[in-house]
Amino acid sequence: MTLRINQLSVRYAQRDRPAVDAVSLSLAPGEIGVLLGPSGCGKTSLLRACAGLEPIASGTVTLSPLGVDGAPGPAMRAGRSSPVGMVFQEYALFPHLTVAANVAYGLGHQSKAERVQTVAEMLELVDLVGADAVLPHELSGGQQQRVALARALAPKPNILLLDEPFSNLDVDRRQQLAEEVRAILKRAGTTALFVTHDQREAFTIADTVGVMQGGRLVQWAPPQTIYNQPLTRFVAEFIGDSVFVPATARAHGDDWVIDSALGTFSVSAQTLPTETSHLRVRAEELVADSEGPIQGQVVKRSFRGADALCTVQLPCGQPLIASIPSDDPVRAGDPIRLRLALRHVNLF
Repeated sequence: MTLRINQLSVRYAQRDRPAVDAVSLSLAPGEIGVLLGPSGCGKTSLLRACAGLEPIASGTVTLSPLGVDGAPGPAMRAGRSSPVGMVFQEYALFPHLTVAANVAYGLGHQSKAERVQTVAEMLELVDLVGADAVLPHELSGGQQQRVALARALAPKPNILLLDEPFSNLDVDRRQQLAEEVRAILKRAGTTALFVTHDQREAFTIADTVGVMQGGRLVQWAPPQTIYNQPLTRFVAEFIGDSVFVPATARAHGDDWVIDSALGTFSVSAQTLPTETSHLRVRAEELVADSEGPIQGQVVKRSFRGADALCTVQLPCGQPLIASIPSDDPVRAGDPIRLRLALRHVNLF
């Protein structure tokens, strides 16, 4: 089922600005989209509007070939016999019902034999075969989330909406479950729109990521594009660990020459701004090198396991962030030499 959102706006009476401001996007059948952004950016309001849980001020939501206009109605509401399924961060499982009964909750239109078969299929899909008679409190958080997912998928919704579904889990379990949920949705062929504030989670599960700012969708693209080719400085700042170094670019034959606090270097690029701007430099693009041309002093070092994130200050006062191997002995206060290994040139 194709999801199309066209110029959708959501307004709340107590706010001057719309919570969702003229957002347009589309998801192809079986595609997983993720809305990413800081708290209050409008991503959950957009999701709830798609479910019919928030009134739409203007614009439309269309599930093709099923069309739905901007006004919320029965076809837009999550629940029984609905083309829209929804998974909440609280799971919302019925504590007094078994796993099987929870999964079967939205299947009242089926015969008893059909319900039994559907429940069995869903439990197999989410790898919970044999858990039919178990109560929710007897399951781990990850297992409860999979039960919630099975319940949402059981009525075969045209689209599945997920609102921060892993927020109650620890970091490692969230990553594992994100991988599992992506595999489950792909096996089921379900179109899904997912909301999170966790970048790692978004990149794990998404075919397409949307970054929201102040109610607007500022970029909608595959994860690799969002990471490597951000359209705005906000996206570049929000995604990953970066610093921005004053720089200017000038054409030189078929290449460009960039002058910056990190030195002058040539790059191949189609188009760059020629006015004074800032070069985005990611932490992984600054490599510790005893013979590197960039000299600075380590101000802070944060151990992260496989690597350490170092804040480095140049003699001119420009701060940098560098990712170095965790076994590198450099500490706060030590001098350090770096070399620039740009993977993508982004000037803002």
